[in-house]
Amino acid sequence: MARSIVEISGHIIDSLILPKILDLIVNLGAEFEILDIQIGHRRADRSHARVQVDASSEELLAEVLAKIREHGALPVEGSDEPARLDAAPENGIFPEAFYATTNLPTQVRVNGRWIEVEAPEMDCAIRVDGNAMRAETVPVHKVRKGDSIVVGHQGIKIVPLERSVPHELFEFMSSAVSTEQPKGLLIREIAETMKNVRQKNGKILVVAGPGLVHTGAAPYLVDLIERDYVQVLFAGNGLAVHDIETALYGTSLGVYLDKKIRASEGHEHHLWAINTIRKAGGIRQAVEQGIVQRGIFYSCIRKGVDFVLAGSIRDDGPLPDVITDSLKAQDLMREKVRGVSLALMMATTLHAIATGNLLPATVKTVCVDINPAVVTKLTDRGTFQALGLVTDVEPFLRELCQCLNQEPLQAHEP
Repeated sequence: MARSIVEISGHIIDSLILPKILDLIVNLGAEFEILDIQIGHRRADRSHARVQVDASSEELLAEVLAKIREHGALPVEGSDEPARLDAAPENGIFPEAFYATTNLPTQVRVNGRWIEVEAPEMDCAIRVDGNAMRAETVPVHKVRKGDSIVVGHQGIKIVPLERSVPHELFEFMSSAVSTEQPKGLLIREIAETMKNVRQKNGKILVVAGPGLVHTGAAPYLVDLIERDYVQVLFAGNGLAVHDIETALYGTSLGVYLDKKIRASEGHEHHLWAINTIRKAGGIRQAVEQGIVQRGIFYSCIRKGVDFVLAGSIRDDGPLPDVITDSLKAQDLMREKVRGVSLALMMATTLHAIATGNLLPATVKTVCVDINPAVVTKLTDRGTFQALGLVTDVEPFLRELCQCLNQEPLQAHEP
């Protein structure tokens, strides 16, 4: 029988952290005994528990400890041991048994001190500079030979997310994927969150698919951009092409959005739009030359919104602004998500999941899609902080804009 004692502290009762840890222990085939528990008497008070974990083998115990560590359960023994470091053997290769990161706030113990890991991101490694006492996540394609990389789970501390006090509806409903949610209430809460973020000069990221244009929701996204509720936009070639097609011809995939009828030879419009932008040299050049005078990307250029267009194998054209090297697009997206406080993902599967993989767990994330599987995939792949709304994007954005327009955004310092 293998045994270890772990400690858990914080808002472990109302955030359901303790029940999650106990459930994990049992589901993995081990047993637990609560040796000591001290529960805070007021909502702001922190609680503390010591739990004994018994497993049938050292291998199972190690697996259990690795899993519950992700929820902040740390073994009592060896809690002051430093993180183990190993040198990357080659460019683009991690050392054996490297520690695979989560997107939760993480600390590593180096030279007798706990230091914060910068830019939390899932599915990376931790690179440590002992001289500068810095640690950061690093994706595999950016690691260099000789980099000091954390291996194993020793000297790692993960800080689980806790519900704020008082509770916010946004956080209370987090990760729900039900078609029966009180959508109006949730949309009002999202609107209030957006107002709060901007009043603090925080950044809002929008991730959108071309369905946003097809459903007639583009004017509402334009309204958000014009009212400074969007600082960063992630999309693919499709959103940009159909937005520009609408700006030039009034159609999306050859269908007039105002009349809902197909234009004669309208199937050519999106290709003509691509050709026009390529001839101009890019989206910005087309706006500056007066070729594009309305739409999502016209407003992005006008308002200084950063946008990243990541390409795919199925793209027509693509537009000159589309990044066709997926690693370059990923790195630029990784750079642009730094400092984002809220991510709003709408009508896109692959871009939503890709962005979710880059976001720290502390970033509030909303995923809106008519297909509930999109939100399920997002949370299953680790973006557990995502709040899912199963609805069409057009009524969602229409109601969101109505909520935001009920009260003007207060001025904030640049």
